[in-house]
Amino acid sequence: MKTYLLYPTEDQEKLIQSFLETNQIPFIEEEEDEVELPQHVLDGIKRGQEDVAAGRTITLEEFKKRFLSTK
Repeated sequence: MKTYLLYPTEDQEKLIQSFLETNQIPFIEEEEDEVELPQHVLDGIKRGQEDVAAGRTITLEEFKKRFLSTK
């Protein structure tokens, strides 16, 4: 059995539900809850954005040399 995740608009949602019911296709309807990120994650994102705005960035090649080099 396969699982399909759909993100329909309100109009599409009605159509999809009607289609599934008409064709007797079993489905589970779940409300999508907004997940709030922990404060430390939000703080890290903000610091990263500030670093980019201040020009504190490195190239991908420099990153590879610093962090992916074999020791």
